[in-house]
Amino acid sequence: MIRTQKNAATYSTFAASALALLVSGQVLAGSVTTDGPDITIKTKGGFEAAAVDKSFSFKLGGRIQADFDQFDGVYTKNGKSANEAYFRRAILELSGTLYHDWKYAFNLDFGEKGESKWDEASMTYTGFKPVNIKVGRFDPDFGLEKATSSKWISTIERSMIYDAGEWVNDKQDGMGVQVSGTTHMFYGSAGINRAKNNEDSNGSNNNSYNLRGVIAPMAEAGNVLHFGLNYAKRSTEDFDGRIRSRMAVRGTTEDTANGNRPTFASSQVGQFDNDSAWGLEVAYALGPFSAQSEYLRREISAKSASAMKDRQVDGYNVQLAYSLTGESRGYKLDGGKFDSIKPSNKQIGAWELVYRYDHLSVADADVDTSGRFYDTEAKVHTMGVNWYANDAVKVSANYLKAKTDKVANTANDDSGDAISLRVQYVF
Repeated sequence: MIRTQKNAATYSTFAASALALLVSGQVLAGSVTTDGPDITIKTKGGFEAAAVDKSFSFKLGGRIQADFDQFDGVYTKNGKSANEAYFRRAILELSGTLYHDWKYAFNLDFGEKGESKWDEASMTYTGFKPVNIKVGRFDPDFGLEKATSSKWISTIERSMIYDAGEWVNDKQDGMGVQVSGTTHMFYGSAGINRAKNNEDSNGSNNNSYNLRGVIAPMAEAGNVLHFGLNYAKRSTEDFDGRIRSRMAVRGTTEDTANGNRPTFASSQVGQFDNDSAWGLEVAYALGPFSAQSEYLRREISAKSASAMKDRQVDGYNVQLAYSLTGESRGYKLDGGKFDSIKPSNKQIGAWELVYRYDHLSVADADVDTSGRFYDTEAKVHTMGVNWYANDAVKVSANYLKAKTDKVANTANDDSGDAISLRVQYVF
């Protein structure tokens, strides 16, 4: 316990010192070149040092996201209003290049309670252009919104359709290898991930397998046409098949006293033996307007001798966003993802409006008291506004309205409302 506390204190001291250095660096701009001239130092948006020939580079940055949620109805256990304030993320990021062909990324996430964990720890070899090989701890590649950094998604939380199967794009504290590449209008990736504490009866790790392909005939800021296809499958033994969702409000699990994370399909340990998912994604952007939509289906097969039926989980979303000040969302074909909005007016910043509709359903979710199987369902409307005050600060506000079917809290509420606020600083 003493060692853990000392480590937490050391991490916190280091993070505070690094943050102070980076915040002070925000007032500087441009670059400084040595007499060599072989090294360039940049202090705008973190601290970066790089060789002019790009053989070596070093960048220190990160993000802080401070959130506040107010929620009621089905979002709480007893239906009464609750709220929670917390650090959603506090990540220190270290990345760079070695010997031209090696890239590294080490991101440490500092928890609110003094805990810390690796958000990413990976090495990538880029010498087989256009193919890259990544090894380490990182999120598997599945879905457009998941590929987009949490810094630059238009809503505060990602779509609840990913709750249909968190393993499809979550590292689960394991290790993996991924091969990816970008050429012309195409991007693709294939990966294997070994989740922590997921072993068979002989002690061998079970794996998850991911495939993602993207074609983008238009792939630049304000001019995007994007189509994607995803597939994921995992080997596992005796998983419970449970489906839960925060319905896009993280505070429901941060608030342990009254927060409610509804269950759409109950835990049935040992009743299922096959798990796979596939997804579709499409996006379009024209100037300050962008639209995107994703569909995800997860298929959970019951054992032949099981009393349960196969479970089928379907989720889809539709999102519309518009920049009132005229800026376009950035886009990167490498990774098949949207990127940041850069304010063109440094006095008023950039203002963005967003609306998203989420739908999640589970077929043959559970059995009622009469022995009949029934389905569960949820719908969530999210309306929001984002203020990009500058390249480093973003302030967001979301209003969410949820409605469920065959899912309720202890007070029998099947609807709820939430307000989510976030202040984000990126360096």
